[in-house]
Amino acid sequence: CSETLLKFTSQVSRELSSLRNFDRDMSGQTVPADFSGHMLDLDEDEDLEVFSKNTSRADGSPMPNSPSSMVNQYRLEEDEEEQQDANTKDLFISVDNPESHVTAIETFIMYRVVTRTMRSEFDSSEYEVRRRYQDFLWLRSRLEENHPTLIVHPLPEKFVMKGMVERFNDDFIETRRKALHRFLDKISEHPILSYSQHLKVFLTAQELTSHRKQGPGFLSRMGETVRAVANSVRGLRSRPEEFTVMQEYVEDFSNKICSVDKVTQRIIKEQREYLDELKQYGPTYTQWAGSEEDLLEPLKGVAGCVERCSKETEEQIQHLSEVLVPALHEYVLCAETLKAVMRRRDNIQAEFEAKNEALASRKADQEALQEEVDGLADRVELANNALKGDWSRWQDSMRTDLKSAFMSTAEKNMEYYEKCLAVWESFLLSQRVEPAEQKDVEDTS
Repeated sequence: CSETLLKFTSQVSRELSSLRNFDRDMSGQTVPADFSGHMLDLDEDEDLEVFSKNTSRADGSPMPNSPSSMVNQYRLEEDEEEQQDANTKDLFISVDNPESHVTAIETFIMYRVVTRTMRSEFDSSEYEVRRRYQDFLWLRSRLEENHPTLIVHPLPEKFVMKGMVERFNDDFIETRRKALHRFLDKISEHPILSYSQHLKVFLTAQELTSHRKQGPGFLSRMGETVRAVANSVRGLRSRPEEFTVMQEYVEDFSNKICSVDKVTQRIIKEQREYLDELKQYGPTYTQWAGSEEDLLEPLKGVAGCVERCSKETEEQIQHLSEVLVPALHEYVLCAETLKAVMRRRDNIQAEFEAKNEALASRKADQEALQEEVDGLADRVELANNALKGDWSRWQDSMRTDLKSAFMSTAEKNMEYYEKCLAVWESFLLSQRVEPAEQKDVEDTS
């Protein structure tokens, strides 16, 4: 068990090292080609030095000499950053109290959305409304239509999540509630989206039916789709280098986060199978104890250890399922959002290039075309500036979220292995034979 703990702490160190490499700025630096490969290629002895009691920082001050103290240090820094953010925030939104509604046509869940704010553009400081999933979809689509090159945080998938047999069971509803709360929380922190008129309507209007009818019509949406397809087929003549770098980063990030998400799902599946085996393993020792009088106490002791380790394993699986998996899957969806944003930016530039070519080849109606070209040039510049500004903000948020999920998982894993180690150590101590007892046994023999 102690060897297992050392190997695990070594793995935590490698993950943190890989995360720091993954977090590098794009300015002249590259993203690691294989996230999992980098974690496995490092020398195990080097990683174990992180936890050496003799290790010191560059300034001579001592480094934390245990995994727990390292976690506490990161937690303290994280809490200080969150406190600073809370002091500057002026819009607070929560999603809670889901209620099931059944009609003759459908069954759906309504969530309570509570808003507290100090902003002057709101008529009141507190609002409470009821919203269903379709209303959240409406809000996100309006934000994307009005800000095509801003990164709007993703919503959970529309259909039943993988592994959920019943659509509206308690676990599914709670998972979706957390994701919807997360979506609004991210929007409320955004320096531009949080001031959207559509968000204000979503948070304050008791009924959204009339507002939802005011969106673009079907023909308008079809026209936008046709233009986007035409632009994508036409392609770009010269995408600016910085956006090419962004595009490559997004593809690389998407591949890595999808891979980590899939592997994590497999690990949880294997852990559940291991837990099932443990639950069969313990009772076997108990039954065996009934037929072995001389081994009664050791067998009962092993059975008790297995049972306690089963409970710890169950808690670890629950933590992975509720903390790490949602964080990873959220950024799997974010990767798809980023790809869509990059496509929309390219479409805006492609439309500008097409009009500019038409202006150069046509003599008639040049004045009208020039106005269109000038307008599209402004639109391209606005789109580029919006994406560049949002890109840095999104990266900071992504790194903070994933770092927090990784640290929480590392902390829980260390706690799990330490508790299991303590369980088996207590068993060994209970089986230790005292010298006097040993002498009696020898005399008897």
